[in-house]
Amino acid sequence: MFDIGVTKLAIVGGIALIVIGPERLPGLARTMGTLLGRARRYVADVKEEVNRSMDVEALKKMRDSVESAARDVEHSIQTHASDFEKSWSEATQDLPQAEPAPPSYRHPGKKWRLKLGATPRWYKVRAGVRTHAQSAAARVARHRPSRKA
Repeated sequence: MFDIGVTKLAIVGGIALIVIGPERLPGLARTMGTLLGRARRYVADVKEEVNRSMDVEALKKMRDSVESAARDVEHSIQTHASDFEKSWSEATQDLPQAEPAPPSYRHPGKKWRLKLGATPRWYKVRAGVRTHAQSAAARVARHRPSRKA
């Protein structure tokens, strides 16, 4: 990009030291560094924006090609469907028109509100697993010894 060698940089640095002075040279170097960093970031942002716009254009072209292919497929399906309907109507015009009966509702016979567990009931009874929810008072009353008077 630039044809600047080490000798040229040394000459520019020496002249800057003489002109600016040793007191202000470090601050000027910091300022130049920050400005150079900002310039690089700006150039990178511009590059990114150009690449993004190129990608958007490529995506638009791809979308247009996909839409045209979809229109072609839709048109061919419509032509084939109309040809089929024509041939179907020609083939069935001599047949008598009979309406099929609508299907009747048949209950599936499932007790969908009843939740069935995977453990068999005989095992739960033998193991003493509670199958019904009881309140605490009902459990106490169930296991309380009976009073004999």
